[in-house]
Amino acid sequence: MTVPAYDQAVNDAFVLYPGGKFGYEKRDVPTLQSQRDVLVRVIATGLCGSDVHYWQHGRIGRYVVEKPIVLGHESSGIVVECGIQSGLSVGDRVALEPGIACNSCSFCRAGRYNLCRDMRFAATPPYDGTLATYYRVPAECCYKLPPHVSLRDGALIEPLSVAVHSSRLAGDMQEKSVIVFGAGPVGLLCAGVARAFGASTVVVVDVVESRLQSAFKYGATHTHRTTSDSVEENALEILNAAGLELGADIVMDATGAEPCMNTGIHALGPGGTFVQVGLGRPNPSLPVGQICDKEIVFKGSFRYGPRDYQTAIGLVNSRRIRLEGLVSHEFSFSQAEDAFQNVASRAGIKSVIYGPGVDEEMAKATLS
Repeated sequence: MTVPAYDQAVNDAFVLYPGGKFGYEKRDVPTLQSQRDVLVRVIATGLCGSDVHYWQHGRIGRYVVEKPIVLGHESSGIVVECGIQSGLSVGDRVALEPGIACNSCSFCRAGRYNLCRDMRFAATPPYDGTLATYYRVPAECCYKLPPHVSLRDGALIEPLSVAVHSSRLAGDMQEKSVIVFGAGPVGLLCAGVARAFGASTVVVVDVVESRLQSAFKYGATHTHRTTSDSVEENALEILNAAGLELGADIVMDATGAEPCMNTGIHALGPGGTFVQVGLGRPNPSLPVGQICDKEIVFKGSFRYGPRDYQTAIGLVNSRRIRLEGLVSHEFSFSQAEDAFQNVASRAGIKSVIYGPGVDEEMAKATLS
């Protein structure tokens, strides 16, 4: 594999400005700050719902776009410079974990660094993201890709790690029944991880038939397209279609949509576990009576934590999870705004943007 030329003077960035306008800027090339730092030439970046939300609404909760910011955090790339203590080499193909924790607070020390209040997370104001030529991270945020995984598909390790983390929160899945709401990238990957973790029944639910048609490739044993306005009717139809008379053991909602959350709670069996993976309205109305009557365990899931990336890489390396086909749309760096428009229209499954000057054929190639 040819390593892209390292130009220490050029760092092109795709920038979101307050008010929702996009533009391109020349930024300084990041420099190594320690002997464990790594400089990565960004090859592919997947677009996430959070990127689109910042563009359309200018904020997510307490994080507000108050100055120009580089978006993007689902990335893969090639190491072009590294410190002598990094354990990596120039030319290594890596997936990037885009959050740098403080490693000293009580949450970090307890192994829950995703809850670190001083987390510097890419594309979360005020921290720039990865839609640029180069991005610097510490070595612990770089994960070598298996030879059979392309750099394009390597950008999917980030959402796969989200699925791994939420599936772990759900607990033991061996021979359990799981309902996943949402057949987008994270929902499909949740279905795949659930099957890899031993679930016997995995039902994927969505309103878009074209997305459901691909769900069987990624782990679903059943699919259901919701049509009713009644959450009770939808829940009953899902359970009947999958033969789950007593309700599901686990529900994972990757939509954040209030009707899906309500349907999932109604479809969950007594003593079941509900994991909220996707975010929607900040204060949805939920059937608390159902939660109490069935003693449901309701869990929130936030990004990923220790060993989630390693597990994601292991699942892909063993081919228990297959990433092929999830990327449905590809855009050059000059077409970045088109990519955002494409995601906003809910076209396809996953859109990726290639880094500045990236050879697309190289990005799609594998080493084996």
